Amino acid sequence: MKIVMSDPKTGKSYQKELDKSVEAQFYGKKIGETFNGELIDLQGYQFQITGGSDKSGFPMRAEIKGSVRKRILLTKGIGMQSNVKGLRKKKSVRGHTISDVTAQINTKIVKMGSAKLDELFKKEEGEKK
Repeated sequence: MKIVMSDPKTGKSYQKELDKSVEAQFYGKKIGETFNGELIDLQGYQFQITGGSDKSGFPMRAEIKGSVRKRILLTKGIGMQSNVKGLRKKKSVRGHTISDVTAQINTKIVKMGSAKLDELFKKEEGEKK
């Protein structure tokens, strides 16, 4: 599972791959909940879950309870991209609860830590090369 952390102040986002043991701690959390950065080795940070997608690419929506995939009638919002006024379509979306089928979690930073994310993630990029 991947976690994408967005910084609303700078507009930058950072991505991190989670281990299976850490991944299991996210099961049952819902869109809108906050968690401490210690879960993903970022001391002092606090994050809010804003969305995500499952292994097939279907987006998570806050209105759907649980972690089920449903086909719902959409006019706009997450999972629907259209500029045509009045258009409604049935689309498949995933529920708001994180489970083992979730492939990506989107978060935003609520509270900053002492270390800057630019410095933390530049080190990892240098090691990969």
